[in-house]
Amino acid sequence: MGKKVKNVALIGFGMVAGLAASVQYSAYAQKAGATSPLPLDELRQLADVYGLIKSDYVEPVADKKLLSKAIGGMVASLDPHSVYLDQEAYREMRESVQGKFVGLGVEVSMEDGYVKIISPIDDSPAYRVGIKAGDLITRIDSTPVKGMSLDEAIKKMRGVPFSKVVLTIARRGDDRPWVVPVTREEIKMASVKSKMVEPDYGWVRVSQFQEETVDELVTKIGDLYKQNPGMKGLVLDLRNDPGGLLPSAIGVSSAFLPSDQLIVSTAGQVADSNKKFYGRREFYAPAGADPLAKLPAALKTVPMVVLVNTGSASASEIVAGALQDYKRAIVMGSQTFGKGSVQTLRPLGPDTAVKITTARYYTPKGRSIQAKGIVPDIAVDETAEGDGLNALRIREADLDGHLSNKGDKEQSAKDKRDELEEDQRAAALLRNRKPLDLGGKDDFQLAQAINHFKGLPVKMAKGDADEKPVPAVPAATDKKPSETAPPELKGNKKK
Repeated sequence: MGKKVKNVALIGFGMVAGLAASVQYSAYAQKAGATSPLPLDELRQLADVYGLIKSDYVEPVADKKLLSKAIGGMVASLDPHSVYLDQEAYREMRESVQGKFVGLGVEVSMEDGYVKIISPIDDSPAYRVGIKAGDLITRIDSTPVKGMSLDEAIKKMRGVPFSKVVLTIARRGDDRPWVVPVTREEIKMASVKSKMVEPDYGWVRVSQFQEETVDELVTKIGDLYKQNPGMKGLVLDLRNDPGGLLPSAIGVSSAFLPSDQLIVSTAGQVADSNKKFYGRREFYAPAGADPLAKLPAALKTVPMVVLVNTGSASASEIVAGALQDYKRAIVMGSQTFGKGSVQTLRPLGPDTAVKITTARYYTPKGRSIQAKGIVPDIAVDETAEGDGLNALRIREADLDGHLSNKGDKEQSAKDKRDELEEDQRAAALLRNRKPLDLGGKDDFQLAQAINHFKGLPVKMAKGDADEKPVPAVPAATDKKPSETAPPELKGNKKK
């Protein structure tokens, strides 16, 4: 029997599988009789197909499998983010939201068909046995990695606590691979990193919006202010942040804005989907004390830059959109993914659920991000040589069956040709591309954010002829932008 989970609403994706989600937990509130009568002819047809498969298919198929696939297909046909979660997928979703999983403690990618270690997590099982960044996993329990997808390899490395997996590791400079047994443990993923980039300028990165993100943010920012109480600029890095929990996105936004500001609104078919969310404790920390009360007062007025890219989605777009609408921060980087819909998790039992799109979300000024994203105030390429993976990444508008934005227009043939040429140029640049070290000494976009704080020219890319200083970000005020409600919310009273 699995652990019971409350009804939930999410915004975003899941990052080991691709992109992420902003998630909000909410009770099912459909009125009895609100749905139309069931189409009996189509239901009979479904039963006929079910019977045909059971009687005529080449080999027996389990009833449970057929019904599960039927549910999954029905839900998946709605849009790219609605999905049926079976027992395994439901468990993985809960682990992602909690920032915990049972595994080895490595951040990985694929390289030449092998699993490449990006970084072992400090004090994880992988870290303790000596696995290092740059190592290649060639076998998992004697099974060759060549031919596996990254998801398949990750699943083989995960398992139950205290079980063992044997890895074969190839390391540059070593003549022979080495074989090492690793014991799986529960891994806690920190979602916030921070450091002083240089005296007076801090950097805070949120990699995903999890249950503990707001508390982690408070701790990390508190540490920065202990190091430098007179901080002159703070970079909030949301690049490659796929989203996560909506309350955490509200809390992070509220940390930098005056209290009681509108952060985001949602609008959908069911009345329960039409809501406004404010920078109040009940929206980001409904139980216990207010974690933001521990933050230094200077955080509300310190000049800010928010870094985003095409991998910034959902909850990170909520934060970037709110800070941009209130002119609290300069948004810098590449146009974001455009994930502007809310998925609500409706448990079907203790171990399965349906994640279904129930609303669109809107910035404080009533902008819909769906299929458009956040357009930076200052466009800055990923590197001095170009915009790297951002030119090749799929965005929300590229997904089949995506929800439209009412301001969408069909692309012209010329636009599509231009995009194809840009993709070809980007692919050529990527052949010799080094992995991007976010927050590192060679982080081009971060360097431009620091230039902005100092009033120095901000470069878009190498050889940029239009580089120029940009006016400093004004201090936050209590003045609210006009709360332009989305069309679905007009006429609703604020509660």
